[in-house]
Amino acid sequence: MAEYYVKELVVNLSLAKASEIIAAALKLGGEANFLPLTVAVLDAGGNLVAFQRQDGSGIVRQDIATGKAWGALGMGISSRTIKDRLKDRPAFQGAIAAASQGRFIPVPGGVLICNSDGQAIGAVGISGDASDKDEYCAIEAVKAVGLMPHPEEPAENWDQDGL
Repeated sequence: MAEYYVKELVVNLSLAKASEIIAAALKLGGEANFLPLTVAVLDAGGNLVAFQRQDGSGIVRQDIATGKAWGALGMGISSRTIKDRLKDRPAFQGAIAAASQGRFIPVPGGVLICNSDGQAIGAVGISGDASDKDEYCAIEAVKAVGLMPHPEEPAENWDQDGL
């Protein structure tokens, strides 16, 4: 009788690393006195790896955080870049929203998670405070765990003194 076995699947973004990203994002938000945050981390296939929401987060925040990450993965760019590129193209935004069954959220807070070779291995989406603050936490959390965010820095108009 042949031996039965299951092949081990290669994982580029582990649960442990995704959980570290979430912990770092929530810590950053807490230190800055942000409103309660909701954080979703997806792998490169758009599958949810880890998720947490702080007490007091609204019930729609899960869908928004996931949609920010999902949109970044789907387009291969941050959700801020999507917003900036599509601001004058509402028909295309509508088409993407329809094609993604409404999972596309084109506002800052969706950041790609890249490995040392610059390859996207997942995305983090954050919702809870102003979109710029969500994006700040996402970028800095990815850096805090030794991975590379895309974008690498918050937007130029990000007011760090506003923390």
